[in-house]
Amino acid sequence: MLLFMRGAIPVIIIGIILWTIALVIAIIANAMAKVILACLLGITLGLIGIRYTKRRAKREGL
Repeated sequence: MLLFMRGAIPVIIIGIILWTIALVIAIIANAMAKVILACLLGITLGLIGIRYTKRRAKREGL
């Protein structure tokens, strides 16, 4: 399970980076508010996912 936890964090970080790039592009392209909010939501959920994954690993003693 330890390998799974260590493998999940980089994937989440890559997702956050991609959502951030999409947010910058959306702002430059003057996109609709829904698109910008979707990017912000993706970043927020990624940060929550990192926190959740770390807490779960700590709780399971990994």
